[in-house]
Amino acid sequence: MPPPVFRFAPSPNGYLHLGHAYSALLNFDLARRTGGRFLLRIEDIDATRCRPEFEAAIYEDLAWLGISWETPVRRQSEHFARYRKAVERLADLGLIYPSFESRAEIARLVAQRDASAPWPRDPDGAPLYPGAAKSLPPDQRRQLIAQGTPYALRLDMAAARARTNQLTWIEHGEGPGGETGAVHAQPEAWGDVILARKETPTSYHLSVVIDDALQGVTDVVRGRDLFWSTSVHLLLQQLLGIPQPVYRHHRLIEDASGHKLSKSTQATALRELRGQGAAPADICSLVGLSGDFCNTTGGC
Repeated sequence: MPPPVFRFAPSPNGYLHLGHAYSALLNFDLARRTGGRFLLRIEDIDATRCRPEFEAAIYEDLAWLGISWETPVRRQSEHFARYRKAVERLADLGLIYPSFESRAEIARLVAQRDASAPWPRDPDGAPLYPGAAKSLPPDQRRQLIAQGTPYALRLDMAAARARTNQLTWIEHGEGPGGETGAVHAQPEAWGDVILARKETPTSYHLSVVIDDALQGVTDVVRGRDLFWSTSVHLLLQQLLGIPQPVYRHHRLIEDASGHKLSKSTQATALRELRGQGAAPADICSLVGLSGDFCNTTGGC
């Protein structure tokens, strides 16, 4: 039987913080304990926010923690053609349609609907797509695209669910509500999710399932904030005929107010802690890992 394959897949849109360190150390430790492989993947599809200095800092921070990885590192920005083919395959199945509303227009539509009754929202709290682009005539769609109108390519969730069987995964960690064991996926809760945009031929949901399959990832170990995203990932895996890995979601590292650490909220970066004199063992302690754990990883 081939060894298990784990991965840590950060986006270079800011410096790594304690939450990243916890997830990376867990994956690296599990790979070592099981005789498996550990991969590093750079998820840099957002060209406006991802920067080379942040990518360089990822390598530096992980190496400082004592984490090593296989090379070459997969960088998503180098594989847009592969993601585009997957979108085309779904389009050939009649499961993709373009929507042309701007974010501001969508916000106005949601506000109008909220005036009469609360508009449904996805597990992350974002409103489901409220537009009517799915019913646009093909000629009108082609005309808008030819005019250069920005668009997002959405998955027709109802059509996609009609083509798929029951979706279930075995949770080996714990979800945000304590979910464990067999979990019934609920991709419908996300509505018609965006799989690509005019300027970017992929999205997180699409690229992550394709990359995991192409890299042979067997075990996905990630934070609970992505627990319900697994529903969309299982749906795409079945539609594209690619294997389903084992899923294990772990606790989040939170700040003093109980919110998860985030680059967007300027969470203290590992490089800043290092500059203040912290050692790798201190990082393990800060994220609640024991000294035995750090000794096992060979890092802290």
